[in-house]
This record gives sequence, C-alpha cells and structure tokens, in this order.
Amino acid sequence: MSPLANYAPLIGIYGVTLACACCSGGFGYLFKCLATNRINPDWKLGGTLPTLILFLSIALGFVQWTVKISERTTTVSLLQGNISQEMKWTPEWLNKTMMTYLDMVRQEHTDLILLPETAIPLLANNVPDWYWEALRTHAQTNDSHILLGIPEKSEEGNFYNSVMHISGEETHTYRKHHLVPFGDYFPMRSITSILLNVLSIPMSNFSAGAANQKPFDLGKQILGVDICYEDVFGEEIIRQLPEATALANFTNDAWWGESFGPQQHLQIAQARSIETGRELLRVTNTGVTALIDHRGRIVTRLPQFSENVLRAEIYGRKGVTPYSRWGNFAFIFLGLSILLLSLKSTPYWSKTEKR
Repeated sequence: MSPLANYAPLIGIYGVTLACACCSGGFGYLFKCLATNRINPDWKLGGTLPTLILFLSIALGFVQWTVKISERTTTVSLLQGNISQEMKWTPEWLNKTMMTYLDMVRQEHTDLILLPETAIPLLANNVPDWYWEALRTHAQTNDSHILLGIPEKSEEGNFYNSVMHISGEETHTYRKHHLVPFGDYFPMRSITSILLNVLSIPMSNFSAGAANQKPFDLGKQILGVDICYEDVFGEEIIRQLPEATALANFTNDAWWGESFGPQQHLQIAQARSIETGRELLRVTNTGVTALIDHRGRIVTRLPQFSENVLRAEIYGRKGVTPYSRWGNFAFIFLGLSILLLSLKSTPYWSKTEKR
C-alpha cells in the first residue's frame, strides 16, 4: 500500500498521483542543488515539501471517514467457477458451465451469493425456466440474495452486459454503463466490422446502460454494483453513494491469462475502496476473487485458476468521504492552483527576461 494512499478519500487517486509528483519534484530539486553545490536559499524546499506531504498522509490515516452500519455481519459467498475463456462460449461447454455454477450456488447458505461477470454465457431470456426456478427456490429457502452476471436482451432489441439480482419473485438488474471499446462494443462498426468478423469476439455489441442506476437493496446491505473495468473510474462509482453500504465488482479477467492484468485490476479495486470508505466484494471467473476492506487492504482472496468459493463476512459502512462528495473537483481545483502559482513564479512570457 502506498504511503500516500490516505489522500485518496480526500482528493481521489488523481490526488495521490499529484502528491507523488510533488514529492518526486521536491526530491529532484534537492538532488540537483546538492549535485551542483549551488548555494541556494530555496534548496531546503526540496526536502521540506515531500516531508510535509508524507506526514500529512500519515495524519489522514487516523481519520475515520466512514463507520459500520451495524455490529452484526452479513455473510457472503463469492463463486469463482474457473471456466476457461477458450471454452466459455462454446456450445459444448454451455451445459457444464451452467451446472457448475448451479451446483456451487446450492452448496451456499450465506446472505449474499455472487457469481462473476457473464457467469452464464447465454442471454437471460434464453435461460430455461427450470434454471431460474432453481436459483429462486434456493434464494427463498435460505433467505439469500443471488447476484449473477449474465448478458441480457431488452424488449427493444438492445444487448446489455448485466448483473441480475434474484430473491423471491422479483428480479432487479444493473446494466453496465461504461463499455470497453473492442471488448463490449466495436466503435465505428461500418469500418471495424471486418476486424470484428476476424476476431470473432462473442458478445461484443453491447449497449450502454443508464449512467445513474440505483444500488441493490438487499435488506442487510445496499450494494453498489459495477462490472469489469467500470471500477477504473472512481467518479462513476460514487454515483451510488452514499446509499450503498458496500461495493461489488463483477468481472471476468480470464482474457488476461497469466499476465499481470488481473493483479493490476485488483489494485484498481483497492483504490475504489479507499476513495469511498467501503468494503468491496470482487467476484471473478478465474481470479482474483477477493474481499477488500474500507481502507483498501485485502482481507482474503482465492488463488487464481481454481474452482473455489470465497466465504467471508462484511459489516457494511455509512458516511461520506470528501471524494465521494466532491468527486474530482477538489483535485482539479488543487491542480489548477498549483499550475497558476508555478506560472506566476516563472514568468516565461516576460519580455525583460535575460536570455
């Protein structure tokens, strides 16, 4: 965890980057003065600025921006099916995939049961009624809430990358809003249609869901939901706050194989937890499935490329961090202020400047 991470609840991840840049600039200025043996009364600024930034970050670490909603915990099960990306969309594996997840669901008796992005590789309206009934019966019998990723086709004929909430007779849906180019959709399809046919990427023509969607009310918790790389954009995650008491990211990082991609995506999710002061449930197809606490620390995680279930407990939290309230406006204001100050102290435009 970065020693500057405590700036994230205040000015977001961009603010953490700005603090890092200021520290680097200060140290760079200090080393330059020392290397040139130049007598400059301002050389102390090179060491003072990074020190102040670091100590302020340490002080911010003692601030509790959010608090537990209750001392009673909510039990959760995150199902990692480990379905190979090469086989996931093949007709031969459809039945195996569906039964794998159904069997895993039936073994869980927790309050929340989460399945990853596109866990069911079939349009929701094409899923057999008996399958929906089996999930609904399990939810009712165990007083559980099941959330699963599944592609969806609307009555208007639009396709969506969705998460469905199953509990009792009602079904609620979250539709992915921030789509990934060449993954969720192909821009300028009149030009890129040839490339699309060559790559044969399944489900690559999704439409965007609404920008502002309500979090899922699950009784004990109100869950703010995002899908895949939507969690890159902190300013969009906070749209479901302060109502959401916990966050959940549904993703499928199997595309990245054994590269560093899934680990990097996990770090992105950690940043969202720190910014919002919320616990984050991360459920994936092949990893990294994890529970992250409200300070961005990984509480527990599953090994990658294993069929497994992560069982954990969360409290849920209420309260608003400054970033959740202001978004990136505080960072923009601070960044512009520093820019104006630097321009004022360095008059490049001055006609009297000696050359």
